[in-house]
Amino acid sequence: MSATTTTPRRPSLDPRPKRSAGRGDSPQKWGSPVTYFVALLFVGVCVAPVVYIVIGGFRTNAQITTEPAALPSPWVTGNYLGILKSSVFWGEFANSLIVALASTVGIVALGLMVSFVIARYDFRLKGALYSLFAAGLMFPMVIAITPLYLVIRDLGLVDNLLGVIVPQIAFGLPTTVIILVPFLRAIPNEIEEAAAIDGMSRLGFFFRMAVPLSLPGVVTVGILGFVGSWNNYLLPLYVLNSQANFTLPLGVQVFSSQYSTDTAKVLAFTSLAMLPALVFFSVFQKRIVGGLTGAVKG
Repeated sequence: MSATTTTPRRPSLDPRPKRSAGRGDSPQKWGSPVTYFVALLFVGVCVAPVVYIVIGGFRTNAQITTEPAALPSPWVTGNYLGILKSSVFWGEFANSLIVALASTVGIVALGLMVSFVIARYDFRLKGALYSLFAAGLMFPMVIAITPLYLVIRDLGLVDNLLGVIVPQIAFGLPTTVIILVPFLRAIPNEIEEAAAIDGMSRLGFFFRMAVPLSLPGVVTVGILGFVGSWNNYLLPLYVLNSQANFTLPLGVQVFSSQYSTDTAKVLAFTSLAMLPALVFFSVFQKRIVGGLTGAVKG
């Protein structure tokens, strides 16, 4: 009687994972067409003005007058090149960059310190302090602009970039604290206790553990602070007087007044002024969503 031998089966070379039949194998269903239509409508309302401004800078005034909604024919680059060669534009660009970077660093640094204390320390009036920052979200700069200007004038910061940077840091802290406190509070106490056993101080835990673990929230508040500072118009309008200190939002207003008859050049200047913040926001938009999601979960 001969013994039967079984040939071992060769493993499949197909890299695709096998799925077992079940209810979860049903194809993903698309949402309602009305939802997509409303979403596309909102996207069009937001994107259309930006596209019109950018394309309008490649047109002549005659083209804009005769066919306001048509594409450039031919495409004219002289408007953009003339602005890029202007020292006024680059001076205002440098002022905006200084204000935005300094404000962002101040918002992130001070916001991290305050949020760490509120999230990780126990002290009296802790809840009241957090509520105070939360109430700051309901106190926009427009309401406080007149007394704020009086304080800036008494400090001698009128027509000075510091007169814009310091208030922007102050008004950016409430949003920063509200976003960062949940991140820092979600860090397990066991990690801090283990770090203390290893001889790490509170300051060391802050820089070596708390900041890296809350990095998504830090990036989020940094992006929001930079974009908000770059686009701020009201505060520089009150504080800055000389054109040498103007930021780009003020520069757009002055340029529009000087070249009110040259619509194409005004559109080119406007598009170049908003381009840095637009690109910055577009590149890091996923970070913003992730940071806000983490704040809500926390």
